Amino acid sequence: MANRRLYKVVFLNHGKVYEVYAKSVASSELWGFTTISGLVFASSAVLVDPAEEKLKEEFGKTQALHLPMHAIVRIEEVEERGTAAIRDGTSGEKITPFPMPMRPAPDRS
Repeated sequence: MANRRLYKVVFLNHGKVYEVYAKSVASSELWGFTTISGLVFASSAVLVDPAEEKLKEEFGKTQALHLPMHAIVRIEEVEERGTAAIRDGTSGEKITPFPMPMRPAPDRS
C-alpha cells in the first residue's frame, strides 16, 4: 500500500485563521504563491460540525487554492486528519459560523 501524505495547512484569510487538510502542497506556477489541492473534509453524516460545514461550503468545489506565501502560517505533514476549523485572528478562539444566542440584558433597576 502506498504511503498517502496528508497536510494540515494553517493560513490567514480576512482576519481569520483557517485550518484545512489537503492531499497535496506544492510551489505554485504563480510567483509568490503556494498551491494547496485535494482538500479533505469530514464525511460523517452523524456528527455535523458547523465550522467544517462552513469550510465545505466555501471550498467544497475548489480544485486548488493558490495562497500567497505571506498568508501561510504553518504547513504540517500529519498521519491522520483532525478537525478543520476557522479561528479568530487575534484571540485564536474557534468561530461559530452561525449567530450565538443573545444573553439577556442585565437588570438595571
